[in-house]
Amino acid sequence: MINLSPPRFFQRFFKNVIWNFPNEKNGVFLTFDDGPTPDVTPWVLEQLRKYNAKATFFCLAKNVEMHPEIFEMIVADGHAIGNHSYSHIRGWGTDTTQYVQDIIYANSFVNSNLYRPPYGRITRKQFRLLKYQYKIILWDVLSMDYSRRVSPRKVYKFVINNAKPGSIIVFHDSKKAERNLRYALPRVLENLSGKGYTFKSIVIP
Repeated sequence: MINLSPPRFFQRFFKNVIWNFPNEKNGVFLTFDDGPTPDVTPWVLEQLRKYNAKATFFCLAKNVEMHPEIFEMIVADGHAIGNHSYSHIRGWGTDTTQYVQDIIYANSFVNSNLYRPPYGRITRKQFRLLKYQYKIILWDVLSMDYSRRVSPRKVYKFVINNAKPGSIIVFHDSKKAERNLRYALPRVLENLSGKGYTFKSIVIP
């Protein structure tokens, strides 16, 4: 079984980051990064409705700016939203002031106290500046749906082999991930719901 959870030493490095919800009994937390995307995000919402599933969408604010009507669909369906930056800015190798300004600007489009760093890459200094305003959400199950080198079936297997109660699972509602997502997501919803899991949004006061 391939384990795509972050290494334990990396989790200890950022102690105040949320990787999963270990006290959860039977819920899992589907998350979708990089949308909203025409054709892809509306299809994701349709799949979630079939299972009465709630999720969390970490939106790129530049996409929200271009497609506000799809963003409103996410909100109207009762899903949680999170900030994923304005321009998919990379934390490593980016000036801290520039990085933080990109996040702050994004929040004028995506008003949320949840933040997920693009690529999961953030420096300690950037983290210290953002942690007072945001709950920083990473993951313990990465679907790899964005990779052209990973088959749709492997994406599906990655998720169901590693998901457990409280897991935060990453998919991408993007054109790049669309092929793998369209295969894997309906099967993940069917498989995990058949095992008695419920699908929850991330809501942190």
